[in-house]
Amino acid sequence: MSGQPVDNHDVDRYISSSLEESLNSIQVIFAETPDLIVRKLFIKQTGEQAALVYMDGMTDKAQLHRDVLAPLQLETGGPSEDFITTVGNIKSHTDWAYIKLSIMTGNSVLFIEGRSEAFVLDTKGLPQRAVEDPQQEPSPKGAHQGFIESGAQNIAMIRRYIPDKELKLKRFVVGERGKTGVSVLYLEDVANPEILKKLKERIEAVDIDAVINTGELAEFIEDHPFELFPQLIATERPDSAATHILQGRYVIVVDGSPSVLVAPVNFISFFQTVDDYSSRWSISSFLRILRMFAFFVAIFLPGFFISVLSYHYEIIPMKLLLTLGESRGQVPFPPFVEAIIMEVTLEMLREASVRLPAPVGQTVGIVGGIVIGQAVVQAGLISNVMVIVVAFTAIASFIIPNVDMMAAVRILRFIMMVLATWFGFVGLVIGMMVLVGRLIALNSLDQSYSIPYAPFRPSGWKDGLFRVPLWLMNRRPVSTSPQQTKSQGRSRGWKEKNKS
Repeated sequence: MSGQPVDNHDVDRYISSSLEESLNSIQVIFAETPDLIVRKLFIKQTGEQAALVYMDGMTDKAQLHRDVLAPLQLETGGPSEDFITTVGNIKSHTDWAYIKLSIMTGNSVLFIEGRSEAFVLDTKGLPQRAVEDPQQEPSPKGAHQGFIESGAQNIAMIRRYIPDKELKLKRFVVGERGKTGVSVLYLEDVANPEILKKLKERIEAVDIDAVINTGELAEFIEDHPFELFPQLIATERPDSAATHILQGRYVIVVDGSPSVLVAPVNFISFFQTVDDYSSRWSISSFLRILRMFAFFVAIFLPGFFISVLSYHYEIIPMKLLLTLGESRGQVPFPPFVEAIIMEVTLEMLREASVRLPAPVGQTVGIVGGIVIGQAVVQAGLISNVMVIVVAFTAIASFIIPNVDMMAAVRILRFIMMVLATWFGFVGLVIGMMVLVGRLIALNSLDQSYSIPYAPFRPSGWKDGLFRVPLWLMNRRPVSTSPQQTKSQGRSRGWKEKNKS
């Protein structure tokens, strides 16, 4: 093939055997790229002229000098006709598309006079932070280790928990410009291959310039993009990701993102944490029921309060009714307006505390809430009972362990408040019916979102709304449709040994 220079839109030609033509092509492809380094050298081992091309700031310079430049320029060759470096991974390629991508992703490329191929050397040294505690998913008993922005490191952290040959990895490249690496991890003998087929089709169908984080990819591959409820779990904990893999799910690692996606999942999965399996079963079951109770409180409590005050005040005991009347005597707004003012104020404080630096954000959240709550009550704009209701609702929403589910709850709360204002208890009942109906109708990678309760699967109740002792959980979740349903023995071995 011809070795003429190529431009940015013509990268499918083969590399020329002429070193000068290859370097000219590099200059055309990477025009106006001052951080591109082209270093010409003489390979002492073979007596050939060569050039090393890499991107400044994206390669490990210490490794580059130690494992590439020093062996090539200082060590004399032996009987072998090929050059020798101490880099762990070397691949030869002939097409410009791969060479361009390799340089842009931090590898260095060696061109040699007289050879119509280039050698890609694994010398990546991309900037990355140290492994730290997960920020969104703190755990008192779990590992103090969270994912970082390196896909390779994230995969290694998962492999540390599952050193099994059945842990397989499929790689994809998503994005026309970003060329983001996406990896899917799963247990080949456990995970359902039909789910992998659907997941592969959806990832390969993504047509976008670049995928920056897992949230962007989730919108392209989820079943119901217009639904409020998340259909994929985003976690920043390697131990949590490993647990999901062992249960038969797929974990999607996006290079450059400090969290991974888990699929398929069901509704109950969003109320389970890694601590549930580190605590006693009775405590874990109580906490799961508490989280589910908080889910309904966070959605319906403001609407329930509005309904009672606006339509159904006759159900309130007389003493409490007098207290509420005294509290609202000077308030000029109806209950709905009261609730909207307080809920919007709470959401603004919550968003401000997230966006500001940590010390300032905590101060704004605590002091701002106290000051504003006290001020509006003294000004007679809001009743003190409404402040209590909104505060209790906020606490209930904070109990939900998943951030995406918490965000869905916050939006649903406003919808229920509007229904309660229009129709009272009837509106709340209609809202609950629609909510339950949608949960039953949803899917996650074509798997039921509400299983094991709808469809009815009693075998999946051992690790659902409550958790039985671990030694009784001998089956994997039915929501993942695993190939191997058995995950462990039926009883404790030491007990059986003592009986014998």
